[in-house]
Amino acid sequence: MDANYGQTHKVRRGIAGFFMNFVLLAFSISCIFPLVWMLYSSFKEKRAFNADVMGLPTKPTLINYTRILSNSDYHLGQSMWNSVRTTAISIILIVAFSFIVGYILSRVKFKLNRVLYIMFLMGMLIPIHSLLVPIYIVFQRCGISNQWFTLLLPYVSFGLPMGIFLVEGYVKTIPISLEEAAAIDGSSFSYTLWHIIFPICQPILVTVAIIQVFSCWNEFSFALVLIKDVALQTVPLALTQFKGQFASDYPKQMAAMLLTMAPIVVLYFAFSKQIIKGMVAGAVKG
Repeated sequence: MDANYGQTHKVRRGIAGFFMNFVLLAFSISCIFPLVWMLYSSFKEKRAFNADVMGLPTKPTLINYTRILSNSDYHLGQSMWNSVRTTAISIILIVAFSFIVGYILSRVKFKLNRVLYIMFLMGMLIPIHSLLVPIYIVFQRCGISNQWFTLLLPYVSFGLPMGIFLVEGYVKTIPISLEEAAAIDGSSFSYTLWHIIFPICQPILVTVAIIQVFSCWNEFSFALVLIKDVALQTVPLALTQFKGQFASDYPKQMAAMLLTMAPIVVLYFAFSKQIIKGMVAGAVKG
């Protein structure tokens, strides 16, 4: 009886495992296939793409890439530089302020500690698109719209709540005895903060940085509303140039999307280990 039950249990586990693997495989294919389709479709001409949308290119060509890179009307190179500059500065500010504020809220006990913490958390609950019109009016009246630094203000402001929330929870898991021992050895507050606590917090800070990189690089609404100068537009705005009023050149649009995705994909694979480490640390320690 026990042998039959054990055999039946193994068969059920095998069937359940096969079913789960099949579901995960199907889900993975559904996520990967659109990227593969974009890749091989970018090597088609417009006529070939319209004739067979899903088919492989019979005569692969780089004409879409050469037209994009050689045509100065698209301003794709300038748009990528604008996105790189805005994203890089935003990430530096978000990580720095998230670390400092998160550490203070976690370690320093003062009267308004919890009040400030709740106020920062409320920033995660407010739909950012509901603030587009008020922010546009304020920026217009202050004369800071349509500048190279315009997007830094909303990007940093809306990126801080999540960063502070993650850092504050992570710092709580660090034994305070480390800081006490450093103080006994004569370490100053700033030295302890940046040379002892900061390296320990690197996994969660990398996680915060990667999340905000995707958010800042792909952000469209604020860039559309606050930026009017073509020379200041970011990548999402540049991609709208490839869509016509009555027809769209989809292969060229896909080639442009792949070019703008390349830096993010390279960044992800370069820091994939740190991302996984930060996610696991946040799940275990948070």
